Amino acid sequence: MRHKKQGRQFGRDTSHRRAMFRALAANLVLHERIETTDAKAKELRRVAERLITRAVRLGSVGQTPSDKLSAADKAKRVSTKRQVGRFLQRFATKTSASGESTRVDLQEKLLVELGARYKDRPGGYTRIIKLGRRRGDNAPMSLIELVDSAASVVDGAKKADKQEAA
Repeated sequence: MRHKKQGRQFGRDTSHRRAMFRALAANLVLHERIETTDAKAKELRRVAERLITRAVRLGSVGQTPSDKLSAADKAKRVSTKRQVGRFLQRFATKTSASGESTRVDLQEKLLVELGARYKDRPGGYTRIIKLGRRRGDNAPMSLIELVDSAASVVDGAKKADKQEAA
């Protein structure tokens, strides 16, 4: 029996499961929305919410250039970067539609951009949208995205509905 054991196992050992969620979290921060199975999306939500909460709790220290910070604030920023770095890799490469690739610092994006975006939001930074079944193995698929992002599916649909109504 699995009493008092949280989280799904996915038929993987701990290191494989951790590596899977590190990769999923990195892709979520990089692209701000990814398509995956329902179960993985629900577990990824737990990971992503904790990472973004760390960035939000850092507050204005995350957005201030490091040369203008006091020693205590520098220590606070370094500590948060280390805590986030335990689960989020530092760099990732994003390829645009034109084939051009850019290197993105994921930890900086999380602390600076996402921390500022969600500073007034008390939680609920992600949204899961069910897409239906995958063709090959009939697995239930979902789209997990960051709320209030530029690439948001639901926000785009709402804007289109408002334009049609007007």
